[in-house]
Amino acid sequence: MQVKKRAVLGQISDMDLRLLRVFRSVVECGGMAAAELELNIATSTISRHIKDLETRLGLTLCRRGRSGFALTPEGERIHAETLRLLAATDGFRASVDDIHQRMGGELHLAVFDKTASNPEARIAQAVALFRAQAPEVALNLHVGSLNLIERGVMDGQFQLGIIPEHRRSDSLAYDELFGETMLLYCGAAHPLFEAGATDLTWERLRSHDFAGLGYHSPNMEIAHRERLRRDATGFDQESVATLILSGRFLGFLPDHYAEAFVRAGQMRAVQPELFRYACRFSGITRRSPAPSRVTQLLRDCLVLAHINHPAPEPCPIQV
Repeated sequence: MQVKKRAVLGQISDMDLRLLRVFRSVVECGGMAAAELELNIATSTISRHIKDLETRLGLTLCRRGRSGFALTPEGERIHAETLRLLAATDGFRASVDDIHQRMGGELHLAVFDKTASNPEARIAQAVALFRAQAPEVALNLHVGSLNLIERGVMDGQFQLGIIPEHRRSDSLAYDELFGETMLLYCGAAHPLFEAGATDLTWERLRSHDFAGLGYHSPNMEIAHRERLRRDATGFDQESVATLILSGRFLGFLPDHYAEAFVRAGQMRAVQPELFRYACRFSGITRRSPAPSRVTQLLRDCLVLAHINHPAPEPCPIQV
């Protein structure tokens, strides 16, 4: 007769949740010493908490030493499960507040990078509206890649996200908010900077080295559609800007973000009347379960803040 193995963890207690929250902070901060300020406890205490969690789970979660802090493969899996579990407990707490008609707890909003300088974006105004109506809610603002935000909203890690639209998911609800114009740029050391470009076509553009985003996005879609060869890959707008500034690559950037580089003479737009495309940004929430009152309030504030500032119509891309 085979004897069933007893689960190492057993029931999850309040102490387990506390240890998991410490573990999450350590991973997010990149180490125990770095998490000291975030958690407001000594590094020695943090180390003891992590050791207690490892003992409780029967696993080694991380390695720490002169080479720095790093998660083990088991630690990577536990971190992913920790995010899901803590998101679920936060969601439960929000639901209880909802039942009691309270506007409290925490709310996590994730935004695609480099939106603050976009004159079409009125996220700050939406936050002000929300704060005036829900002053007791602790608002957490995250910045991430498109895929990270989508996955985080689906998993419940973020209650609401703001992303450039690329392909819609049936599991998410979308609210169109604002627009953004993307132009093609070259750095000051690029041959096209001094020579200018008045006779380039999409076909001729393919002979130049191109830097693009390395995940599914409007940036990747236009690169595929126009058959641009991606010679360097960035994973956010700043990395693409850095590649452009090297003078070795062309790349698309939001015009509002690139403006400071243009004014400084560090880059210029290449035939902006031709090499351009438009993005639309939308707020996303999970369809199921239905958003809490707090999440719905922020969703309403975002729509209200942008209702008199609609996103522009997409610019036609000439071929």
